[in-house]
Amino acid sequence: MQFKRILCPVDFSDFSASAYEYALTLAEYYKAHLVALHAVELSKYPYADYAGATGDLADLLRALCEGGEVKLREFVKKHSGHGVEPKLVVNQGNASDLILSFAQKDNVELIVMGTHGRRGFDRLVLGSTTDHVMRKACCPVLVVSNPAHNVMTTGPDGKHRLSRILYCTDFSLNSERALEFAISLAAEYGAELIMLHVVEGAPDPTTAEAMIAARTGQLDKLISDSQRKHLNVRTAVRCGKPYQQIVSYAKEVQAHLVVMTARGRDAVDRAVFGSTTYRVIQLGPSPVLAIHT
Repeated sequence: MQFKRILCPVDFSDFSASAYEYALTLAEYYKAHLVALHAVELSKYPYADYAGATGDLADLLRALCEGGEVKLREFVKKHSGHGVEPKLVVNQGNASDLILSFAQKDNVELIVMGTHGRRGFDRLVLGSTTDHVMRKACCPVLVVSNPAHNVMTTGPDGKHRLSRILYCTDFSLNSERALEFAISLAAEYGAELIMLHVVEGAPDPTTAEAMIAARTGQLDKLISDSQRKHLNVRTAVRCGKPYQQIVSYAKEVQAHLVVMTARGRDAVDRAVFGSTTYRVIQLGPSPVLAIHT
């Protein structure tokens, strides 16, 4: 797996700054082409309707786009220093639509986005830019909220590296493609690959030990003998609410990246586009790479 074209939407918030820093390190490592995209959305300017009524809308759009270009250049200059020269793009329109359209036309292989990480049920209802992009993107989406620790270390070559990758699986077909990405990233970075499965609920004490052993065996079978020769792998099985256990375990091991499918196994989970994935993004300490099936 190689990321050669990376797209990072920028809205000048602290959250998009964190995402941009992450995108820079990936672009540096993979020698990838990085695009910083800013969307000028008229809905955020209450006087746009007045400008349209008075015939000054074209002038307003031009001024907003020019101002966006200036801010984007300043933003990139402030957050430079990785030897990466990004392409700057400013367009007018709905942010999520622009991101998705650009990703498809430019053959983007990874979108790196920030999120405000609001908690509660409101984040389970689709609607925000990050939600919409995760649901419709033609490529994986890496979501960076507010990491509780440094998400990368610095290697002997001076480049930033991932050291611990946490892969979460429910053993569904949906999670198989996510495993491919997790294995590839772990091999590329020489990172430890931690494979986690959560048994939902509290199993009967008389069968808990046997169940955990069986699920541990399932995890072990996901990695072939030939792959193990080149990977540093460990497994873990927890019991409880999946998102709570994933968040807790990611904190415990200080995962630099969580890899999981963007869609869950059951109908309710799919209806809210993977509630477990959303909660891990909201509450977890690490960036989440959401893989589409």
